[in-house]
Amino acid sequence: MLNSQNLSLGLSPCPNDTYIFYALLHGLVPVPFRLKPHLADVEKLNSLAMHGVFDVTKLSLGVVPNIMQSYALLSSGSALGWGVGPLIVASEPLSASAWRKARVAVPGIMTTANLLLDLHGGFQGERKEMLFSDVMPAVRCGAADLGVIIHEGRFTYQSLGLIKILDLGEWWEGAFHVPLPLGAIAVRRDIPKQAALAVQKAIAESLACANSHPEACRKFVRGYAQEIEEEVIQSHIRTFVTDFSCDLGQAGRAAIEELVGRAATLRGMEMPAAGLFL
Repeated sequence: MLNSQNLSLGLSPCPNDTYIFYALLHGLVPVPFRLKPHLADVEKLNSLAMHGVFDVTKLSLGVVPNIMQSYALLSSGSALGWGVGPLIVASEPLSASAWRKARVAVPGIMTTANLLLDLHGGFQGERKEMLFSDVMPAVRCGAADLGVIIHEGRFTYQSLGLIKILDLGEWWEGAFHVPLPLGAIAVRRDIPKQAALAVQKAIAESLACANSHPEACRKFVRGYAQEIEEEVIQSHIRTFVTDFSCDLGQAGRAAIEELVGRAATLRGMEMPAAGLFL
């Protein structure tokens, strides 16, 4: 029976995710089953999604071409918008001609950030994969010429003496004229549709609850954040929790189809006949 079912949930500890899911994880939103949360870095979640580990999971859009036969995307809980893109940073100015051979630190091969580098085409040098929190220190110490920063990094890189080389979100928006999809919530296609729809509805209600009572989740969000400065955390939430996080709508779905379609073509894959979405 659905009302006795447990669903496993993969979730990142980033402020936008903990903000969106706080009410749901704390029983403030009614659901007809139990969600068992597992928090991990998004690249770890991407890897686990390749093996279908979690029933419901946050993931990068960069991994979707590899898992779209086994997962469908939900309309709620996404990170998508204008002005949300990863930044490429360096310790000193670097000409566009030098980008091609530069060593680039990336926060995971399956992340949307790394996919954007592939789609851009101007960065052909060595990719150095590492945790997102290690990217800026790697650039600062010279272990990489460039670094692609995500999450809180866009608000703190200048304090480390780094400079912005390129905003990949601005590049994407200018090239394709749609908002940039970064991450989404996916559900395994073998989960009963009734359960999947209930999760989708509950996520939207959880976000509405957070927006109505943001102070209630502040301690929970802060407890998982990489950066503990309140202004950084709030800037992160304001940037990555958008109207699309409640419901992708037609524009959000179109943006995701644009990104995933281009990624699938790049990797020689076909889009699923059933479509990307639940």
